[in-house]
Amino acid sequence: MAYTDREDLNYIGELFIVGQSRTPFLNSIGGINGANSKITNAFTHPVAQPYSLASASQPAITEAQSVTGQTAGTVVRTQEFNTVQIFQKAVSVSYAKQATFGEISGLSQLGSNPVINEMAFQKMAALKQIAVDYEYSLLNGVYQLGNAATTAAKMRGLITAVTTNTTAAANVALAKTHIDTVLKSMADNGAPFENMVLICNAFQKQALTKLYGYAPEDRNIAGINVNIIETDFCRLSVMYVPNVPAATIGLIDMNYLYPVFCPVPNKGLLFYEDMAPTGASVNGQIYGQIGIDYGPQSFHGSITGLKTS
Repeated sequence: MAYTDREDLNYIGELFIVGQSRTPFLNSIGGINGANSKITNAFTHPVAQPYSLASASQPAITEAQSVTGQTAGTVVRTQEFNTVQIFQKAVSVSYAKQATFGEISGLSQLGSNPVINEMAFQKMAALKQIAVDYEYSLLNGVYQLGNAATTAAKMRGLITAVTTNTTAAANVALAKTHIDTVLKSMADNGAPFENMVLICNAFQKQALTKLYGYAPEDRNIAGINVNIIETDFCRLSVMYVPNVPAATIGLIDMNYLYPVFCPVPNKGLLFYEDMAPTGASVNGQIYGQIGIDYGPQSFHGSITGLKTS
């Protein structure tokens, strides 16, 4: 485990996190603090037990047939499932690094080091990294059953889970027909359309605004930002989610999404704990067993393979 020591320098100036660190989709379903979550006591957990009825038809039953009765039929159920996976980050800071927050490198001007507790900073950064990794996984995760101690359990992400209502764009630009096709497929397959959100990356967000945008003439205000699309089946809210692949759009019913936790007894859902010191250092770890329950995958839709340039 790499530890933080005095060679990891201190600086004067306001702290900023750079790079992609936003987790809007995770925040919208309750975050990593256990809000709006489900609890499981096994890694593999069910997300839905779907069944279907026969196609609608007009019965033709005679009086004589009604007296003798009908042959019984069976409605067969199936099961869709997912797994939680381990999220773990270790932190280790030398005693010397903890003590020397007054040693400043770089441009030296009047001011003070905003990080006076290195361990607290490293714990905060590790927790943010877990949140970013979790959002990426709950969208893009590729399922793997952790059926052995040497095999990592990996959750099935929401986008990769959708198989019923999906259309491949074959590297063409986003068009209204792509969205119409997926929505029709969802309607034909009984999606309830309760709280629909369209999620997309930066490129497709701009493409979506160009596709649906209409700017009324105004002397003082210019530009378009499409946030809601009215469709034949539902009102689609639009959410910019950086971790959605650039060539993909998801049409997601948010009412069926729940973070799933497999808590460790006497410790919690996602927790920090101190570890035994190694020589002159302070050690700890953040640990959690987390997944996603998305309900029946047929309640959601996706468009893949869109043009990205």
